[in-house]
Amino acid sequence: MVPQDVLIVVAKVDPVQLPDLRALLATMNLVEAPGMADPANPLVPFGAFESIHFARFVVLADNTLSDRAAYPKLPRDEPIYLCLMIDCDDDAGALLARMARECAGLKQIFAHCGFDPSRDLESWLASHRVRPAASYVNWVGRGVLQARQEARLHDLLREALSRSLARDPQALHAELRSSVGEVAKLTPRPPTPRNWRIADLLNLFIPIIVVAGCLLLIPLVTIAVVFIGLAIFFIVLRKREIDDPIVLNVYDPAWVKVLTKVEDHDVTNQYTAIGSIKPGLFRLGLERVVLAVVNWTARHIYTRGALGRIGTIHFAHWVFLDEHRRGFFCSNYDGGHEAYMDDFINKAAFGLNLSFSSFIGYPQTDWLIGKGAWREQEFKRFQRRHQIPTDVWYKAYPGLTARDLARNTRIRNGFEKTGMSDDEIRRWVAEI
Repeated sequence: MVPQDVLIVVAKVDPVQLPDLRALLATMNLVEAPGMADPANPLVPFGAFESIHFARFVVLADNTLSDRAAYPKLPRDEPIYLCLMIDCDDDAGALLARMARECAGLKQIFAHCGFDPSRDLESWLASHRVRPAASYVNWVGRGVLQARQEARLHDLLREALSRSLARDPQALHAELRSSVGEVAKLTPRPPTPRNWRIADLLNLFIPIIVVAGCLLLIPLVTIAVVFIGLAIFFIVLRKREIDDPIVLNVYDPAWVKVLTKVEDHDVTNQYTAIGSIKPGLFRLGLERVVLAVVNWTARHIYTRGALGRIGTIHFAHWVFLDEHRRGFFCSNYDGGHEAYMDDFINKAAFGLNLSFSSFIGYPQTDWLIGKGAWREQEFKRFQRRHQIPTDVWYKAYPGLTARDLARNTRIRNGFEKTGMSDDEIRRWVAEI
């Protein structure tokens, strides 16, 4: 299988140059679809890089810094950043090196962020690279090439099926495999790189070993201390939930209009949101622990098409900024924005509370997982207010949802099987 990686470059923008930067980024987009990248645009032709699943340029301009008035210890101003985020196959470092060599437009873009054209672009980008606190991949191991080839196989099989007169399942399966096999030219799925597999196993088992060792080795006295510590934690948590200032998120139709302008140009949409974390070690520590758990479960449990019961997200990342005073979240999801929010509220509101309740303005929670996102309208106002428009967004397989990609993989599996029962073939044909 082909492992996935993420490239995130974050650089401060000179405020004076911000209008020129946004104007330059806009030239990368399709005229008929604002915010949607032209795959062959001359600045950064994302379509020329076969390992890129999704990519975006987004100006991280925080519209909610005024909310910090409720927390006087936080600085009132923070920098504006430009973020380049790319979800890719294999090593993102190798992709960065190649893009630095082949995309002269990156120099033009990051010149607005203090890049000196006389410097080496690759080392400059690498010095501004950040790692996410947590990441999610819908289907670990499905590469761009596989997704594209399986989509083409589906199209070929559907066309061949429409012409076939065969009624016997076995004969139909054999006919379709014979007529499409040579044309489809499926590339064999590569073996998993050994280094990635070792790193993945270490990431899986080290936390388990540490926790198990603590449980086995600590004496009963220490166990009592742990329970006392948990009791103190929940007391402090509840006090914070009650005492945290309530920050209203006003619904702004004009701002929502700005956001919707770059939405719904494909069956998949982009989402970017930024906000401030409530001050203090308690909230920051809680957020870091929660995201560490999210990252571990996403890497080892939710790897085959769904994050819990939500199957519409392709990739998602949580990233800290400004020495952990702020954070931003990016995702690529199927369907419309309202449906995306409703999906989370109905199926994983507790997960939203865990991930975002430490941010200023989040609806008040009860014991961390209660209320919060369950207050539907309050939550929807919160997320729209913190959402910012993605300036440039690229998708490698337009028109395909995460469920389409999973279906195409099942079709391929059935296509490559040499022996299936009649019922299995009927189910396979129904997928086509």
